Amino acid sequence: MITVFGSINMDLIATTDRLPKPGETVAGSGFSTAAGGKGANQALAARRAGRVVHMAGAVGQDNFAEPALELLKDAGATLDSVKHVDEPTGTALILVGGDGENMIAVVPGANGTVTATDADAAIDAMQTNDILMLQLEVPVPAVEQALARAKAKGITTVLNLAPLIADAPRLGRLADIVIANETEFERLAGQEVMDAGEREAALKQLNSETGQTLIVTLGADGVVAIRDGHLFRAKGLKIEPVDTVGAGDTFCGYFAASLDEGLDFETALRRAAVAGSLACLKQGAQPSIPLSADVAKEL
Repeated sequence: MITVFGSINMDLIATTDRLPKPGETVAGSGFSTAAGGKGANQALAARRAGRVVHMAGAVGQDNFAEPALELLKDAGATLDSVKHVDEPTGTALILVGGDGENMIAVVPGANGTVTATDADAAIDAMQTNDILMLQLEVPVPAVEQALARAKAKGITTVLNLAPLIADAPRLGRLADIVIANETEFERLAGQEVMDAGEREAALKQLNSETGQTLIVTLGADGVVAIRDGHLFRAKGLKIEPVDTVGAGDTFCGYFAASLDEGLDFETALRRAAVAGSLACLKQGAQPSIPLSADVAKEL
C-alpha cells in the first residue's frame, strides 16, 4: 500500500495567451476549477496507476472540501485519515500561459493544520513493506515526524522536494528516495545553476554520502537518477504541452506505484516519465493524470 501524507487543494485556473510580467495585467481566455494539491495529485496518480492508496491530510468544512476530494473518492482511494477542520480548504491560484507554462500561488488553509500527531496516526496504520510519499505543502514538523517515524518502522519514504522551502535541504536528507526538479536539486546539493556534468557529479557525491536514491526531473529532457552508485536516465514523450500543472506530481505518483508494484528501478523511471508527459496534454492537475492503460499503450 502507498500512504500519501500531504496537501489537498482546490485549484482555480485562469488561462492567458502569455504569462504576465511583474506589475502587468493580461486578459484571460478561460477559467476553470479542478481538484489539486501536491499530496492529493500524487495520491490520485498512484491510484490511477493501479495501486492501493491511503490519503492523509486535511480539508475545511466549506464548499471546496467535497470537490477537492471527489476524484480521489471516485478512484477508490481511502480517505479515512483526511480530517475536516475549521479552516478553508487549501487553494491554488494558477495562471497558465499559451505555451503551457504556469505561475502558481498556494494558500495553505486547512493544510496548515496538519500536525505531527496526524503523522503519527498515518504511520501507525502502515506496514513495514508499505511506501510513504510526502511533499512540502504541509507544516515542516508534520513532515519531519512522518519521516522519522517511518524510518524507525522500516517503511520506505519518498519525498518530493516541492514546493521549495527553506527546510527542503535538511528534510531532503531524511528520506530514502528524493525526487526534485533541477532548481530543487541545486538547493539540495548546495550549488547554483549546474550543467549536466555538474549535476551528475553532484548526484554521485550525494549518493555516496547518504546512500539515498536521488531523482532529478528535467522537464522535456526526461529524468536522471542515481541508485546504489549507478546512474539512470529515462525519457518521456515528445509532446506539445497544453498545461504542465500536475506533471511532476503525476511522475511522483506513478514512480511510487511502480515501485510498489515491484517493477525494477529503470522501468519505474520510464513509466513515470511517460505518465508525466501525458499529464501535460490536458488542463488541470488531477483531470490530466492518465490512467494506467493509457500509459501502458504509450510504453
